[in-house]
Amino acid sequence: MCGDGNHQGYIADTSITRRTVLLTLSAVAAAGSMPAFADDPGARPVTEKDVVVKTADGNADAALFTPAGKGKWPAVLMWPDILGLRPVFREMAKRLAAQGYVVLLVNPYYRTKKAPVVEGPFDFRSKDDLAKIMAFRNGLTDAMVDRDSAAYVSFLDAQPQTDKRRKAAVQGYCMSGPLSFRTAAARPDRIGAVATFHPGALVTDEPSSPHLLIPKTKASFLVIIAKNDAAQMPKEADTLKAAFAAAHRPAIVEVSTANHGWTVAGSQTYDEAAAERAWAELLPFYRTNIG
Repeated sequence: MCGDGNHQGYIADTSITRRTVLLTLSAVAAAGSMPAFADDPGARPVTEKDVVVKTADGNADAALFTPAGKGKWPAVLMWPDILGLRPVFREMAKRLAAQGYVVLLVNPYYRTKKAPVVEGPFDFRSKDDLAKIMAFRNGLTDAMVDRDSAAYVSFLDAQPQTDKRRKAAVQGYCMSGPLSFRTAAARPDRIGAVATFHPGALVTDEPSSPHLLIPKTKASFLVIIAKNDAAQMPKEADTLKAAFAAAHRPAIVEVSTANHGWTVAGSQTYDEAAAERAWAELLPFYRTNIG
């Protein structure tokens, strides 16, 4: 679950990993005109800029990443995890954009505070730290998410680099796994692919359970559940598979060998090998479903 001690926000890990090195490569790339993530096959240079998205409830701060140069590419809306828009997610969005996608990384908590909403180390064992972030999360209602999703997708479609002839995708982590399901249901006309890694509970007993939204979508799904989350919710994967089958929605549902938060560099649960396996699944999934 998103609030346990194994969460990706649990005390910053300052060890040097491949992803840390890539942060340096990105800075060098800006000065030397080489593509960020140059070790990724087919990587392109990326243009990054901070943007403001007008929503029904105000002005949302976000970051837009586009492949440099002329051309049009499929769009991807990226929801960050519970700790929100911050540098590590900027790097993840940039890496995806380098593969030929227009990526919008959003601040889910814009109504309360501009990103980053959490600065410095964060310990989920700390009641004070946990209370601060849960105040942000609990202030975000399903209705807000639906309104924001519609606005974010419309913003992406308004970008000159977006290829509107192709379907768009939405991507989520931790608490934004459910948000990604909501986005697909709110904009079934545009969302053709949903990818979520170590998602928060996608199956609950509540009438608002994310899995109940599947029939409202027109997307294909890639869902990779954390090992420790699957241990706590052993029926979730099978329930999801049954829901996808009943709704005739193509879906890949897997349980990772890594624990919650394994995709987010700088965390104590970051697992580079598992993160790269997820990346290796994500790209062909998008190529097949949105181009």
